Amino acid sequence: MKGQNKEKLRALSPDSSSNPFDVLTEEVVLKILDYLDNDEYPSARKSFSLTCKTFYFIESGHRKTIKPLSAELLPRTLHRYPFVSHLDLSLCPCVDDSTLNMISSTWKATLHSINLSRSRFFTNVGLSSLFVNCSGLVEVDLSNGTELTDLAASAIAEAKNLERLRLARCKLITDMGIGCIAVGCRKLRLLCLKWCLRVGDLGVELIALKCKGIRSLDLSYLPITEKCVKSVLQLQHLEDLVLEGCHCIDDDGLSTLEQSCKSLKNVTHTGLSSLTNGAQQLQQLILAYGSVVTSDVAKCLHTFSKLQSIKLDGCLITSSGIKALASLHASIKELSFSKCLGVTDEGLSFLVQSHKELRKLDITCCRKIKYMSIDSITNSCTSLTSLRMESCSLVPKEAFILIGARCSCLEELDATDNEIDDEGLKSISRCSKLSILKLGICSNISDEGLANVGSYCSMLTELDLYRSMAISDAGIAAVADGCPALEMINIAYNGKVTDNSLISLSKCLMLKALEIRGCPGVSSIGLSAIAVGCKQLTVLDIKKCFNINDNGMLPLAQFSQNLKQINLSYCSVTDVGLVALASLNRLQNMTILHLAGLTPNGLAAALLACRGLTKVKLHASFKPLLPQSFLKYMEARGCVFHWRDKAFQKEMDPKGWKLHFGRSTEVP
Repeated sequence: MKGQNKEKLRALSPDSSSNPFDVLTEEVVLKILDYLDNDEYPSARKSFSLTCKTFYFIESGHRKTIKPLSAELLPRTLHRYPFVSHLDLSLCPCVDDSTLNMISSTWKATLHSINLSRSRFFTNVGLSSLFVNCSGLVEVDLSNGTELTDLAASAIAEAKNLERLRLARCKLITDMGIGCIAVGCRKLRLLCLKWCLRVGDLGVELIALKCKGIRSLDLSYLPITEKCVKSVLQLQHLEDLVLEGCHCIDDDGLSTLEQSCKSLKNVTHTGLSSLTNGAQQLQQLILAYGSVVTSDVAKCLHTFSKLQSIKLDGCLITSSGIKALASLHASIKELSFSKCLGVTDEGLSFLVQSHKELRKLDITCCRKIKYMSIDSITNSCTSLTSLRMESCSLVPKEAFILIGARCSCLEELDATDNEIDDEGLKSISRCSKLSILKLGICSNISDEGLANVGSYCSMLTELDLYRSMAISDAGIAAVADGCPALEMINIAYNGKVTDNSLISLSKCLMLKALEIRGCPGVSSIGLSAIAVGCKQLTVLDIKKCFNINDNGMLPLAQFSQNLKQINLSYCSVTDVGLVALASLNRLQNMTILHLAGLTPNGLAAALLACRGLTKVKLHASFKPLLPQSFLKYMEARGCVFHWRDKAFQKEMDPKGWKLHFGRSTEVP
């Protein structure tokens, strides 16, 4: 076998006789390539292939997964990479039948999966060519195919070995098309029909009748009734069933779970009070925004010994319902009560004392809980890894000291809009595994508390400081110095932040998302430092940074080659800066509102040059100023325009965030 590998290596590298890398076996070189094939080193494989001819040929033969930036690059890609098995075209909005023909003829022996979820312009003809030639296809994503019809479904039916199929929002496909898929694709294991509004009971029954191996089925928002439930629940291998938004199914329809579907692991629906028997393998239950959770509803779960996750977001929970949940015999690992009415100190304290193995707890907007709840949670659930408690405004600052002192395993804490102060932050910094920390609208924290986070939380990847107005450059510098793995930071609407913060953050080489909207103290100088230092940056929001101008766009255009999304609204950028950004090949999403220096001609030139755009938000005043032929051309290229008619607003309403978080703006 090793001899064959060496022969293959020599065949791929004709000039290997004079190459010093000949001492490396093919296995060693491929191991190096495997190590480089991850998101941390996006350009490493390219650098590897450019080292020498030997490495160039080896990399060409080794690559199995590609995600081209544009369909126009496919011809070269097809020629260079002959053994591709996974093709992701989610960055290619324009994929027509000829493109699919080209793909199917080149990779007919190797292609196993293809993602067309963001692509348009192909028809059943191209799909037929794809599925007939690529007989090894096992996974296809055609989500958002709003123009695909039953003819396309008929073409899909030719994929006899298909195992995973996603058709979310394919709104023109009917029961007839689904019937064709059911007959042709007997090996299906996963099927997503979410928002396929013309698929009803008949189509679902045909899937259940013909595709006996289904394990995951998403029927969300389909106009189906309990008529098809019985057929679905006869699928002996079904583990994951999603019925979100199926308002025609009531508790009577779901009561058939008592006799069927013993393998079911996940159920999602708004009414399951009749669920009493069956589904013995149930692991996750989601009753979000459903009916009142009473003791009768909770008692239905007592027979599920393998239940691990319960999500009741948006439900009204009675005190008797919480007590019934506390008496469950299952080892619950995750509980979510986000925006639940009825959660009190007494009920929550009683509940967590019974489920001490809890790992994740979400009590977002449970506005009645106080110190007692946090005391009980941290005392009982010492292995907690995630605690989300946004807008628990009655929890006093002293309670946060308990979190750090008792929950050393914590990896995620959302304390947005809370009374946490520097002492609490100092305690929480003991959680050395912390990777996500959200401190937005926390007016009691300062640089002193943030310095502790920087000193002891070296694994931090995400930090949210939105409107935490006491934070300044010193606190940001402490985080930048101590958290080299930082990937996302939000310092929006912090008036004390200046260019010095951005210069500090430029040391965070892994930074991918930066939000600095509404920071008047930052300018093009700080943004230039970010562009030079943070080459992995993909998302940038500089809205209402009035001192950022074209001088900041030029470094972005030169160094931020991975940038995908940018918000430039209210900045001082002109035509020159926007045209410079058009050189970014990966740029897909732009928001451009109220740029005083922008003209229709400059806007049109920039949009034409930026070939990867899929979404642009513009002020409605530009619409009559741009030629209709230009707009149609951009749309034909796959770009969607979102027109906004918002009046110019230099300053954000200082009380607006309180309304957003449900807090009164009136002084009592």
